Amino acid sequence: MLIKGAGMDFTLSEEQERFRELAREWVDREVVPYAAEWDRVEQVDAGIVRRLGEVGFLGMGIDEEHGGSGGDLLAYCLLMEELGRGDTSVRGIVSVSLGLVAKSVQKWGSEEQKRRFLPGLCAGESLGCFGLTEPGTGSDAASLAAKAVRDGDDWVISGTKMFITNGTWADVALVFARTGGPGPRGITAFLVPTDSPGFGRREVKGKLGLRGQATAELVLDGVRVRDGLRLGPEGAGFKIAMTALDKGRISVAAGCVGLARGCLEAAVAYAGQRTQFGKPIASYQLVQEMLAEMAVETDAARLLTWRAADLAERGERFGTEASMAKLFATEASVKAANQAVQVFGGYGYVDEFPVGKALRDARVTTLYEGTSQIQKLLIGRALTGVNAF
Repeated sequence: MLIKGAGMDFTLSEEQERFRELAREWVDREVVPYAAEWDRVEQVDAGIVRRLGEVGFLGMGIDEEHGGSGGDLLAYCLLMEELGRGDTSVRGIVSVSLGLVAKSVQKWGSEEQKRRFLPGLCAGESLGCFGLTEPGTGSDAASLAAKAVRDGDDWVISGTKMFITNGTWADVALVFARTGGPGPRGITAFLVPTDSPGFGRREVKGKLGLRGQATAELVLDGVRVRDGLRLGPEGAGFKIAMTALDKGRISVAAGCVGLARGCLEAAVAYAGQRTQFGKPIASYQLVQEMLAEMAVETDAARLLTWRAADLAERGERFGTEASMAKLFATEASVKAANQAVQVFGGYGYVDEFPVGKALRDARVTTLYEGTSQIQKLLIGRALTGVNAF
């Protein structure tokens, strides 16, 4: 029996190709020339936020009526890939402020909250951070200890958050705190202005990678917010966080595709120029083997990422596919960066060339927004129906 289907088309539309070219040119102009210096001084130029907003990158997927620039999840993946190629620290700024904070406000926020926060976030006039991880709760986010106590029409929030991207730069923090009993149903989400009395932050320095990105410890000491800044229903905070992280994993995966692609492009160019024993090292089969492995795994990671994005865009279940994409793409980026260092040899070990930084930056992607081991547990649970937690 012959079964005919509509077929599968991985070709980008003309509009998508134009957008990818716009993103590529912007990254080549605004990011690539400065990435090494930002890494050395442990500080991305703060002006990058406004420039990201001006070009519309911080408003992708947000309704135009609230200051966004529209676009679907695949376009967002194309942007994340280019930013990841240029500097994953910059990619992280966008992934968190837009992907985790602004999109959560769009999905769960009241009209008042949308009008207050989204235009500034989309324009790059303000920045958001995602306050979930704590010193004692990383993968086990349902056990977070920060508390919010009701006091009339206000909530008083106390607790500490750790490893918070954009933490020292953010104007608003999406903070998750316990308002009820133990477990996920006792958690509520709040939009907390970072200039609130009792809100303190300290930048985390000395990181292995993502050195240009502002990463912080947040300390909330009796921070008072009105109930109108509660995001979503009371007790829905864990659901809000996990919904954001499902799509966030697609964003991380797309960024890692870009990081791996950047390593491959750098390694191919260097292998064609570097000569040993009288000929370019690109002519040696073992070097070609490393390049081939990098190319195959980069393309495979991209296709897994696009599949998850397509499912999410069509409103279908995509959580398992997002975990698969995040697991494969992050591990592939570490492997690609490591192989690129090998191709560069001793020169790969100094920051005059980009691949050493790429290796350091790639390593953390297997840890945040769900470690590789957590992704395997999620995939295993989907396959077996048995909860391993």
